[in-house]
Amino acid sequence: MSNGIGAHEVLIESPYHNKDISDLLPQEIESYLKMCCMRTADLIKDSRFKYIMVFRNYGSAAGASLEHPHTQLVALPMVPKNALEEIHGAQAYYNYRERCIYCDIIRQEIADKERIILENKYFISFCPFVSRFPFEIMIMPRQHSGYFYHISAEETAALAQILKDTLSKLKKVFVNLSYNYIIHSAPINGEVGVEYYHWHLEIMPKLTQVAGFEWGTGFYLDPTSPELAAQYLKAVKD
Repeated sequence: MSNGIGAHEVLIESPYHNKDISDLLPQEIESYLKMCCMRTADLIKDSRFKYIMVFRNYGSAAGASLEHPHTQLVALPMVPKNALEEIHGAQAYYNYRERCIYCDIIRQEIADKERIILENKYFISFCPFVSRFPFEIMIMPRQHSGYFYHISAEETAALAQILKDTLSKLKKVFVNLSYNYIIHSAPINGEVGVEYYHWHLEIMPKLTQVAGFEWGTGFYLDPTSPELAAQYLKAVKD
């Protein structure tokens, strides 16, 4: 049950009707990311909110209800089921290993190198080892942090560039691509400790249909290995 308390905001990324993130200048993307952080920081002041989700639906196949590119921020009075399962998994790993599972993922990806698409001083962009969807991508900060809105000015600039370059590569491989991306961040207002959770951005291209088997089992069928997807994306020239 929910008491109906919440907030829903639409963030217009730019005045350009036909420009995606990949078409904007890095400084324009920086401004957009800063606004996401500013609005999140403001919503956190309301102690009734326990979770803030930042997400973007691009293209009709991804559920975009407005044609003009935009991002949505939703503040909820509870931690949603999917986020809670992810957090509990991270906490169980931390209790067992005494370290963050996402930091271990970063170390593994850097060591393997096969699935990394791009990297810079602050972030890596890669196709996760167990991808649910073809060409699924994660952008993860190298430095452990539970909250997206805590990123510094330098980190914001680095995130803007790697987000732009990642989406640019993806859209050069798939013309007229629809996709969703979600910023996963720790719950707010005392709901969880952040020592075991690591914020990240997840990009999900809409290349296949989620159908009865997936809905019935929770298992996902991905016909493209993450290694092959990363190989295609790395090969794309700027």
